[in-house]
Amino acid sequence: MKKSILDFTKSELALHVKPSFRAKQIFSWIYHKYADSFDKMQNLPKSMRESLEREFSLIPLKILKKENSSDGTIKYLFELQDGKTVESVLLRMKEAYTDEDGVNHSAKYTVCVSTQVGCKVGCTFCLTAKGGFTRDLSAGEIVAQVLALKIDNDLASNRRLNIVYMGMGEPLDNLENLAKAIEIFKDEEGMAISAKRQTVSTSGLSSKIDKLGELDLGVHIAISLHAVDDKLRSELIPMNKAYNIASIIEAVKRFPIDTRKRVMFEYLVIKGKNDDLISAKKLVKLLHGIKAKVNLIYFNPYEGSEYRRPSREDMTAFQEYLVNHGLLCTIRDSKGIDISAACGQLKEKSSQKRI
Repeated sequence: MKKSILDFTKSELALHVKPSFRAKQIFSWIYHKYADSFDKMQNLPKSMRESLEREFSLIPLKILKKENSSDGTIKYLFELQDGKTVESVLLRMKEAYTDEDGVNHSAKYTVCVSTQVGCKVGCTFCLTAKGGFTRDLSAGEIVAQVLALKIDNDLASNRRLNIVYMGMGEPLDNLENLAKAIEIFKDEEGMAISAKRQTVSTSGLSSKIDKLGELDLGVHIAISLHAVDDKLRSELIPMNKAYNIASIIEAVKRFPIDTRKRVMFEYLVIKGKNDDLISAKKLVKLLHGIKAKVNLIYFNPYEGSEYRRPSREDMTAFQEYLVNHGLLCTIRDSKGIDISAACGQLKEKSSQKRI
């Protein structure tokens, strides 16, 4: 199986093609002109195009299936070169509009990408966990998800997107390839998606939070907390037995954060589990001293899950308690509730159909 050319940073590619300025041209063809074959890279010598064709694949995945939500969310199921599948989601966060001065403003998008085929963490509320772990994605397979979504939706190469590493897999469990993908995205001659537009969401591998911090990539970090005590968190996230809440909070305090920014704490609200005001009070105490923002997330139900979606009233009461006690807090309205938008749902649905 050929290695994807998307696995290379521009500096790495410059070591493979001579003269080195050809690397910039190749980056431009891939990330600006969306070339789907090496033969279309007409300002490269024919011999080089033929050599690239023999040695590399271009985009290491293809769209296997997609579902469109009434709110503009699109869920993608991608097939990789080895036949494995992963999911990505394109979220339309803000509609295009024309302001009072007649200036047109483009729609704003966030892309939720996967970093692994399956996941080792084993969260009991997550459908991805049901399939276990298969393998890490390469840097190119991570990058290709965003590239494929831009191409499929006719988004201009200079259209800035936000990226959240919050799809299938635990990003910090694939730190080397994650860090490389972040660098590729940041390249000004590639997609030019700055670090401040990239957020790494982790279920709390505290030692690897430290390692990500040491790399000083400039990305934001989001902690999938979901519980305020180790007993419940260990039920929801078995990995908590190895990386408990205290170790995560200490790692967050050590993480290099832009002084203008906040650490995001994701809190998946599950009816009857963690949606009461006692939990809200504990959360305020837990995050004391951290410049934090809490994102309350409705549990997105799926067939066979024992967990239930909380009521709007309980979510609002929880939010109001946090805000009244000094915490910045938002409620993330569910996107794609009418499609298979929860992590792993589209993959699971497609797998069942093949059986």
